[in-house]
Amino acid sequence: MRTIIKYVVVDLVKSRIVLAYTFFLLAMSFGIFNIDENATKGIMSLMNLVLIIIPLVSIIFSTIYVYNSSEFIELLVAQPLKRKSLWMSIYSGLAVSLSLSFVIGVGLPVIIYDGSATGLTLIVAGLFLTLIFTGIALLASVLTRDKAKGIGVSILVWFLFTLIYDAIVLLLLFQFSDYPLEKPMIGITMLNPVDLSRILILLKLDISALMGYTGAIFKEFFGSVTGIGLSALMLFLWTIMPVWFSLKKFQRKDL
Repeated sequence: MRTIIKYVVVDLVKSRIVLAYTFFLLAMSFGIFNIDENATKGIMSLMNLVLIIIPLVSIIFSTIYVYNSSEFIELLVAQPLKRKSLWMSIYSGLAVSLSLSFVIGVGLPVIIYDGSATGLTLIVAGLFLTLIFTGIALLASVLTRDKAKGIGVSILVWFLFTLIYDAIVLLLLFQFSDYPLEKPMIGITMLNPVDLSRILILLKLDISALMGYTGAIFKEFFGSVTGIGLSALMLFLWTIMPVWFSLKKFQRKDL
């Protein structure tokens, strides 16, 4: 298992796409912090980058990598190796490589310019999103043999979590504006890892007052020990569930 992980990591680290991804994040992060001396504004700008670009690159790149490695995977399956070890090695290699790119590209500048709890929250959220969407990519790629369809599913999932989900939530809030939906919104937020990460970062920035009464409800819940623990649990579940489902599917799949 370690040999496969090492092979995948070395292969990805030398990849031009991963290197370009790392340098892009690094350039954007240093550029954002150098535009304005206010570190808080820099964190807010980086938050949008983390919540949109990180999931997109993680899910698309991982999906394409699995499809391009199909012959390599079939070769290893024919060897006396457990499918569980093989699949988890591929996931671990992808997750480590993309997380390393994120830490170098975003984590390093954040620590240099703003090593506060807010900056650390941004880094942790980005790492969670990397792991979550890498797992979703593996699930999408194992559900269908068609590469184009698999990539299409991945893009659709990214659209759902970053754009469509928020539109649906706003529609519900508009349609049921006469009802107190602030507390149910907490549960709805938990169902989207991108929204959950956004709320946690915004609360660390201490600008929840700009969100009105809903922001006060969020601050009261997510700012408590129970809320932080439950949020961490939900992000952890979002990390392991796609990988677990993809593993079960891969173990039964006829290659």
